[in-house]
Amino acid sequence: MITRRDGHGMVATGESHRVTPAELFFDLAFVYAITQVTALMAADPTVTRLLGAGVVLALLWFCWCCFAWLGNVVRADAGALFGVLVVVMAGVFVVSLTVPEVYTDAQGGVNAPLVFVLCYGAFRALHLIAYWISHPNDARLRATLRKTALTSVLPPFLILLAGSFFTGPTQILIWLCAVLVDYAAIYVLRASGWRVASPGHFAERHGLIVIIALGESIVAVGVGARGYPLTYPVLVAAVGALLIAAMLWRLYFRQLSDAAEERILAVDGDVRTRLAGEVYTFLHLPLVGGIVLTALGVESLVHQVADTKHYDLSEPLHGLAAWALPGGVGLFLLAVTAIRWRIGRLSAVLLAGGALCSVAGVGVVHIPGLLALAMVAVLLLVAVALHHREVRTRTVAEREQPGGAGHSGGAGHSGGAKHGAQEESAIVPVPKT
Repeated sequence: MITRRDGHGMVATGESHRVTPAELFFDLAFVYAITQVTALMAADPTVTRLLGAGVVLALLWFCWCCFAWLGNVVRADAGALFGVLVVVMAGVFVVSLTVPEVYTDAQGGVNAPLVFVLCYGAFRALHLIAYWISHPNDARLRATLRKTALTSVLPPFLILLAGSFFTGPTQILIWLCAVLVDYAAIYVLRASGWRVASPGHFAERHGLIVIIALGESIVAVGVGARGYPLTYPVLVAAVGALLIAAMLWRLYFRQLSDAAEERILAVDGDVRTRLAGEVYTFLHLPLVGGIVLTALGVESLVHQVADTKHYDLSEPLHGLAAWALPGGVGLFLLAVTAIRWRIGRLSAVLLAGGALCSVAGVGVVHIPGLLALAMVAVLLLVAVALHHREVRTRTVAEREQPGGAGHSGGAGHSGGAKHGAQEESAIVPVPKT
């Protein structure tokens, strides 16, 4: 690890840099934020509210990503950066408190949408300032920071600010425009001066936010059952929800994360930066969004099973919540498929499983909720098992090819050695970009 300090006490990182305790502390603020996004959908499970919750999640996600990138090149637990993170944490907590009122501001309190927008603008400004201070001699990066301020920070902020004076669908559509402008600008600038110093840190950092989202899907079980007697159907629903979360965990951490890290480690310069941005900043958003949607479906199901006075066990889930249960899993699978395609390892099994789950919500409205949960769990279990077999078969075939990894002694690997018995190991040759 590089321990160079500049005049502001910033400590640069190196390729061996890993996640610091300060970053783990920083992520705690986003635990509540993700919980609030799920609650925002659960309070009014309609298509409009789903779109609005997606906009809020996209804005929060980008704030988190900004400091994940910064923490990859500058240590988060040293110098001025730790102070910046604490300030941002306080702002994220304030933003989380505004989420329930962000589209329907309650009378008698602060203007929740305006507070949300002002905090968001402060996050983005602090991120650029910290980057500027930490790289005083990097002319290319500083030029990119200026472009980012003029294209990806100021215009979206002004659009969000204008939208905060409206309510309902109009506000949601205006804020959606701000998100599209923001993401489009960053996509264009994704390889212009930014850099990834440590692929290991980057992969680990995003793995932690996936864990946070999975934790929210488990917490959703308790939220759905809160205030009702504990019954056997509730226990069955809880076990089923945990099984789904476990399969999502296995698919990501045993069959994807190290392969992505390995691919990014194999390249450098602008190629590495561009690949990291697409795999993590852009494609991890629908992945996390899929987990949040699944949490909505689980919470709604458990609530329905627990509330025996108003619902019967033979009753199906209703409305958006019915689609969210399989649809969230489907979105997760499709996001994993897209990531694997970007790193050169497309999975037909996951693509088919994601498509099937995404359209399964149409049929879920006609079967009992617990049966729907069981069907989603079984489908996901089968998809993970078939994907494991798919990877093993391809790996064996590549080992047996003349000049393949099995003949050349294997490619260099950081993630597989780190995690032990990984399902997709370093023997899989890394395709070139």
